Amino acid sequence: WLVLEMTGAAFTDQVIRLNLPDTRENILKYSPTGKVPALQCEHGTIIDSLAICEYLVERFPDVELWPRDIAARAQARSACAQMHSGFVNLRSNMPMDLRQDKALEVITVDTQNDIDRIVELWAECRAAAAESGPFLFGKPSIADAFFAPVAIRLRGYHVQLPAEALAYIETIYQWPAFKRWQQAGLQES
Repeated sequence: WLVLEMTGAAFTDQVIRLNLPDTRENILKYSPTGKVPALQCEHGTIIDSLAICEYLVERFPDVELWPRDIAARAQARSACAQMHSGFVNLRSNMPMDLRQDKALEVITVDTQNDIDRIVELWAECRAAAAESGPFLFGKPSIADAFFAPVAIRLRGYHVQLPAEALAYIETIYQWPAFKRWQQAGLQES
């Protein structure tokens, strides 16, 4: 949603409530795999967040969805790949919930390892872009969209973080596209 919003293209989203008896049946109306996200467009149905993002990069080449610099772009893709396929313990132990506002009693070692890697990754990304803006690579990018759900988790579960990580989370929360996404999500739930 955030990356599609970044393109400025008009779109409609289909809200499907998760974890209900008819959830899979409803998703299958839009996604042949029964998984989300799925983007229906004139070129067919595109499934998976990375595939959707790469399609949008090609479809909207004038919008800088990835950093322009090749090294930063490679780093951004690597960060997204880590988010896309990793941090399983964080996902399992800290489900994303826009209404979450309570710390966990215990953060497991494996979950803390995920958090530590995320904080390290954010610092690595920010190191090269600190002069050009407050997002991971200066300006909002696909990488920020991928880490927005992590920001929600870390804030919602009151995780103790270094000042730089807290500042990045605040950047996400002040991002107008994020605010629209958050508001839409709160209205759904």
